[in-house]
This record gives sequence, structure tokens and C-alpha cells, in this order.
Amino acid sequence: MDDELIPIAALNQYDYCPHRCWRMFCLGEFAENVYTLEGTGLHERVHGGEISTLEGVEQYRTVELVSYCHGLIGKADLIERHAGVWVPVEYKRGTKGEWGNDRIQVCAQGLCLEEMLGVTVPNGAVYYAATGRRETFSLDLTLRTRTVEVIALVRELLRTGQEPLARVMPRCKGCSLYDACLPTAGERVRNYRERWE
Repeated sequence: MDDELIPIAALNQYDYCPHRCWRMFCLGEFAENVYTLEGTGLHERVHGGEISTLEGVEQYRTVELVSYCHGLIGKADLIERHAGVWVPVEYKRGTKGEWGNDRIQVCAQGLCLEEMLGVTVPNGAVYYAATGRRETFSLDLTLRTRTVEVIALVRELLRTGQEPLARVMPRCKGCSLYDACLPTAGERVRNYRERWE
């Protein structure tokens, strides 16, 4: 394994769209849109760095995470401890995601906690600010296996820097890098070449 630690956030971006991940983590591109600005505002409120207790649950905010086994580094918005059981909680600005990429990010945080604390982390959660609801889910074998697959895919992407194809998907509507990516233009060019070359 490379000594380079992969940002946990890159896993979320890759699972959302490999091309977006390449633009952000290989090219260093980033663009603001209403969604990213709302997300930044939410995280500024969440990242107070304090430790508190709410109804017997210990809460630790802005927790630095690392896993040398999986080669990950990042930060958790919130880590809770419920009767000795640790639960990573990620904050997102919108509603429950349709794509599962948020769960990959939380599972990676759980893998880090397991290595750092020598414990088992059975569950994770995502808090969606738009609805004020929390989705709790199992860090089961299926999710862990997919997370490890995505770690390998991101490591390869960062190692090679090879550009994944920009593909048109329903999730393109919310992407702040849509104007840089122009997935429909790329597809039209590919179609043109296939027809005339």
C-alpha cells in the first residue's frame, strides 16, 4: 500500500461521480454553488470542537481520524458514544441522498475509529439538515466491502491521475462542477467521433 493517506471526503466524491472526484482531488478544482455554500454554513455551525453530553450520550465534534491499515485520513463532524458504543455521524445540508455515497464516507469513519480505538463500530448515521432527520444504518459487511472497494478505486485514481469519462447522470443537476465538466458536450463529441471516424 502507498504511504499516502487518502482523504475520506474523496471516497464520498468518487462514489457520487468518479469524474467529479478526479476534478477535485487530481486537478484541485472546486466551484461554489448554492448547495456547497449551504453545506459550508452547516459545517461551520457543527464544527465547534466541543465535547458535550446530551441525554447520557457523549458527543465529540470535529474529530480527526486516521487509519494506517486502510490508508485514510479525515475528520468526522460528530462522534457519539452511546453506552460504550461509538457512532460516527456525518452532517449533510440536504435531504436523504439517493446515491449511497454518504454511507461510504461514514463507513470509512467507522473503519478509522475501529483502528484508533480498538473497538467495533456497528452503526453510523447521517443527519440531514433540510429535514432535521437522522438516518442510522448498520456498517454491515456489504457496506464495508463497498467502502474498501472505493478506497482502492480512489487510490488508483490518485496514483494514475487518469481522467474518468464524464457521464450524464441525474445527479449532475446538483454538481457544482457541471459547467467545468460539460458531460453532455463530451457525450456529443464521442457520438460524433463514433459516427464519422
